[in-house]
Amino acid sequence: MAGFPIEYASRINALPPYLFATIDEMKQRAIARGVDIINLGVGDPDLPTPAPIIERLKLAAAEPRHHQYPSYDGQLSFRQAVANWYKRRFGVTLDAGSQVLTLIGSKEGIGHVPLAFVNPGDIVLVPSPGYPVYPVGASFAGGTPHVMPLLKKNGFLPDLQAIPKDVAKRAKLMFLNSPNNPTAAVAGKDFFQRVVSFASEHQIIVCHDAAYSEIYYDGRRPPSFLEVEGAMDVGVEFHSLSKTFNMTGWRIGFAVGNKDVLAGLGKVKSNLDSGVFQVVQEAGILALESDDQLTDAIRKVYQERRDSLVPGLQSLGLEMEIPTAAFYVWVAVPRGYSSASFTAHLLEEAGIVTTPGNGFGEAGEGYIRMALTTPVERLVEAVERIKKAGF
Repeated sequence: MAGFPIEYASRINALPPYLFATIDEMKQRAIARGVDIINLGVGDPDLPTPAPIIERLKLAAAEPRHHQYPSYDGQLSFRQAVANWYKRRFGVTLDAGSQVLTLIGSKEGIGHVPLAFVNPGDIVLVPSPGYPVYPVGASFAGGTPHVMPLLKKNGFLPDLQAIPKDVAKRAKLMFLNSPNNPTAAVAGKDFFQRVVSFASEHQIIVCHDAAYSEIYYDGRRPPSFLEVEGAMDVGVEFHSLSKTFNMTGWRIGFAVGNKDVLAGLGKVKSNLDSGVFQVVQEAGILALESDDQLTDAIRKVYQERRDSLVPGLQSLGLEMEIPTAAFYVWVAVPRGYSSASFTAHLLEEAGIVTTPGNGFGEAGEGYIRMALTTPVERLVEAVERIKKAGF
């Protein structure tokens, strides 16, 4: 029997190659050539999940009651742990029953939330450069992404006044991300207050991605969007245990904030997934109840890495803002290079994998992103290799 051509839906055909998959292909080709790769590309922590979290997982896995379907919204005990953590960390009061929703990692929630609120033709405001899931999720829901450029002159924060009035009128959602991936910029409460005013005026749901809030330096803790008066009325905040506790593969996160927004997202999720494995939620409870005992050690490692890599790159004449949070360094490419060509140069001549800034959106052109997910000695070696390769 003859087969027939299998055609992708238009939404799939319109997708650009997923950025990190493309980088991995480049890396694998270099490894196949025998290159000793220093990977500063994908932001996946190289540190192990802390041992107490793993031990709690083992104990929970032995309990048969955890082997059944979990609650769609997440265990109330996990959601209460989230609410308690938010109160301690940010001073924000949340009702665990209606203002906390468990996610299979924050990426899942970010990708699904447009399905609950965006109709074909609606506009979704997305930062550029930014996490590729923001515009992709908007497009999958039939929405039209509208780019908010993150420029150095604005501290790599969106310029709300530059958004055309007709665009703001048609916008349903706004995605924000602080501490930011890839620029590492941190928004202050004054900026969040302007966001609340803008969102209230134009009736836009704010979706703030705070996945990196616990990776910070010099004791400078980034604020939560929900700390600002009125934020709970206009939006939600997405969070994850991935970066905070080195749990990227565990796939557990949460969304908190406006109960009506969370209810809409919850309706999408109850039709598309079956929740987070209860054993993982039990481990997540221990992580959230550990306060700073586990995260202080993680932050210390990243601080040592930042304080090694940044001065080394600056000594070579490369320009960047010193990051105060997140584990990324946003490096301006030297004169004569594009983001892509400098990325290729570092890989071909120095065996260093980085991420081209334009892969996060057009406004990222002229930069590359380096991730601090490599030991100090390899970061020192990376600087020496770049020095030797020249640019």
